[in-house]
Amino acid sequence: MRKTFILVLAALAGCNAAGPEFVPPVSGLPDAAFVASAKTAAPDPEWWAKFRDPLLTALVREVADANLDVQTATLRVAESRFQRGVTASAQMPSLNGDAKVTREQYSKNGILSLMNGLVPGGLDVPPITDHFVGFDAAWEIDIWGRVRRSVEAADAQVQVSEDQRRDALVSVMAETARDYIQLRGVQVQIGVLRDNVKVAEGVLKLADERQAKGMQSALDTENARSQLEAYRAQIPPLEQQESELINALSFLSDQPPGALKARLGVSRKAFALASAPTGIVSDLARRRPDIRAAEAQLHAATAQTGVAEASFYPSITLSGQAGLDSLNTNNLLRASSFQWSVGPSVSVPIFEGGKLKNTLELRETQQQEAALAYRKTVLRAWHDVVNALVALRSEQARYARLTDQVSHARKAASIARDRYRDGVTEFINVLDAERTALSAEQQQAQSATTLGVDQVLLYKALGGGWEGTFPAE
Repeated sequence: MRKTFILVLAALAGCNAAGPEFVPPVSGLPDAAFVASAKTAAPDPEWWAKFRDPLLTALVREVADANLDVQTATLRVAESRFQRGVTASAQMPSLNGDAKVTREQYSKNGILSLMNGLVPGGLDVPPITDHFVGFDAAWEIDIWGRVRRSVEAADAQVQVSEDQRRDALVSVMAETARDYIQLRGVQVQIGVLRDNVKVAEGVLKLADERQAKGMQSALDTENARSQLEAYRAQIPPLEQQESELINALSFLSDQPPGALKARLGVSRKAFALASAPTGIVSDLARRRPDIRAAEAQLHAATAQTGVAEASFYPSITLSGQAGLDSLNTNNLLRASSFQWSVGPSVSVPIFEGGKLKNTLELRETQQQEAALAYRKTVLRAWHDVVNALVALRSEQARYARLTDQVSHARKAASIARDRYRDGVTEFINVLDAERTALSAEQQQAQSATTLGVDQVLLYKALGGGWEGTFPAE
């Protein structure tokens, strides 16, 4: 009979759980390539290597290991896994040891007073000492799936924390690449200005020589000196930006200010621009960590709805106790001191003041909110990719035009200097040509930086970069 009862309870525990089953949502993203290509493939997970800069690659890997935000997200993954273990423990029976010694004196005016008429002089019971050693066990039979739904929600929360860590990785790797590219862009601009300072110094020397020979007035010389100082004045603000960007990279890699100055402070040639990635828009739902996290959050909210629904039904707990009980320690370990009890208990919610109903409606509302959050995340991802592509293509066209402008402006400046040296043009033409050339070179350097940053933002929008560092299990 007892075996049959236990088998029935086990069968009931395997029934379908209360609440809706989670169905992965349809992302709504089109199965279309976001960049036309003869051979469409997923973006390279190590996209930063496409800039062909070993130092950038090294920095990205260092930041992925050392960044404090990533470390915090890693701890949250561990926390969610431990919490899942706590939740799953409710699926198992609980077993507790128990040992106690109780000294008790019964009241003569209590239940013993009923014996006064039966025993001459009344019943006089001395204090007694009871000794007990044993254990008790309890197991909630999860008939309606309350515990199973709780574990399902906990599993989904683990997935949320893992994808939030991946999202943190994508963000800090993109921020590292962006800051590095901006740093190199600033250093290129500093180099352009220093080259122009040298040119301006040569023009000033030529103006001094022509003034000494009486070939021009002091006005041209002062204009040349003013132009030189104007170039020099533009360098300190850029050096400030350089220092701030180096410190920003130090912060990302959990290092004190200036720690990377020796590695990054030396001006280098401009970085190589990466090729535009290709891929399918609908793949974003599998690759972008924020979309993955939003789906897992929806899964957790759906499971919590099942937990709330299961609370309406009776709960059955199988409990038991076994041990040795004796008033005399000499008899405690004898077989005759053994006692046990076992049996089920049923708890039926009758009146909770609206608690269960409101809890269910709360969970259903939270599920609807999670569904909207998923839709919003998917839509934002789609917009991010499209906007990043538009910005990249626009800047590519601008950069090509600026490159042509720089070539023509440099030729014009060289011609103006030669004509001035030969005395066939006025000095103002030299100044105008030099200013135009410098402006074009600065705009080209800024455009190259913007182009690199736009490429980084596109790769970030595509959600790649975490696969090799924190892959999906």
